[in-house]
Amino acid sequence: MLMLSRRLLMPLSVAVAVAAATTVPAATAVPVAGPAVVADIDPVTFAAEPVAPAAPAALAEPAAPAASAASVASEADVVHRGHVAFWSDQLEIRLRTANRGPADVSASTVRLRFSEPLAVRQLLPAGCLWGGRAAVLCETGALAKDGPARRTALDLRLAGRPAEVVVRVDTVWSGGARDADSGNDTHTVLAPSTGDPYAF
Repeated sequence: MLMLSRRLLMPLSVAVAVAAATTVPAATAVPVAGPAVVADIDPVTFAAEPVAPAAPAALAEPAAPAASAASVASEADVVHRGHVAFWSDQLEIRLRTANRGPADVSASTVRLRFSEPLAVRQLLPAGCLWGGRAAVLCETGALAKDGPARRTALDLRLAGRPAEVVVRVDTVWSGGARDADSGNDTHTVLAPSTGDPYAF
């Protein structure tokens, strides 16, 4: 049987930090005699290539016109509304996610983060997954402009029984659409352990 020394074992976060500190950045310039060189951006090939000097700003060609609105990410307004109720170690979250437009959203994901860790052994609803000990991610699906809201219901247990819990709600994916008004899809709710619903 193979025995490992405790000194050889380290947390994954320490291993990642050590690896990052000892890795040579890919953009390190390779000194070469002769014409100007650029930093190597290919992490496999380390040979730098010479670069022609840039034209003075006054002689440079005019910039290309800005991309049309159709080629840029569409704009949508994802909205989360609902309530949080908390008692003992039970956390009830009811969420409605909608899109006020102007464009449809092909898919969206809401993130719920908690100030207290969640109990480990519990099932999440279909379409939800763990985002850590104190976070859950749930797909809310495609959202048509001014269409019906998608409903998400979570009944969770906390690992302990605190006097209150803070729930943070935000959108982590909106199908690539830009949301200029993130004020209505980002919420922070303080819920004391009373069982009363606190709306957001």
